[in-house]
Amino acid sequence: MTFWSNLIGYQAVWFAAVIGASHGKAWPGLAACGLFVSWQVLAAEQPMVELRLLAVAVVLGVLIDGVLARYDWVSYATPHPALSPHGAPAWILVLWASFSLTLNRSLAYLKKRLWLALLLGAVGAPLAYLGAQHGWRSVVFQPPSWRGIAWIAFSWAIALPLLALLARRWSVAALSSASLVHKGES
Repeated sequence: MTFWSNLIGYQAVWFAAVIGASHGKAWPGLAACGLFVSWQVLAAEQPMVELRLLAVAVVLGVLIDGVLARYDWVSYATPHPALSPHGAPAWILVLWASFSLTLNRSLAYLKKRLWLALLLGAVGAPLAYLGAQHGWRSVVFQPPSWRGIAWIAFSWAIALPLLALLARRWSVAALSSASLVHKGES
């Protein structure tokens, strides 16, 4: 899987989810995510690592975006379907799922640079949410907007290094276990 196809594929999911949500539809993001996840997992050298990262990312999304929704720090243009009345909407969770599949490809450099993952999470995530707000109004930070923005910066400064660390550990563990199996077959 190439760097560019992974990056462009993820961006396509981001735009499908954000623009779809701005028009009151969750299905474009869900469909794009389904295609992207299928493609990435089927092409992966270690599909179980990808699926584990995806599961952790979705749980983080439920927690992090769930706090935004629960405390009304953000309103979502398409709040449903969601896991709970005040939970993260499905179209946001597909972004988390899809994003997790960049950590072993287009964002693989973060696995060895956790400080950079922290910085990228703290700065990049709020910028992505602000882009979704200003470009399509699919998310809107509620006044005072600094609360939601600060929460996104803080939580992503933890979530992204955690995901990068897990991607590194699980990839190394999978490689080690595969080499042990091959040695045992010899």
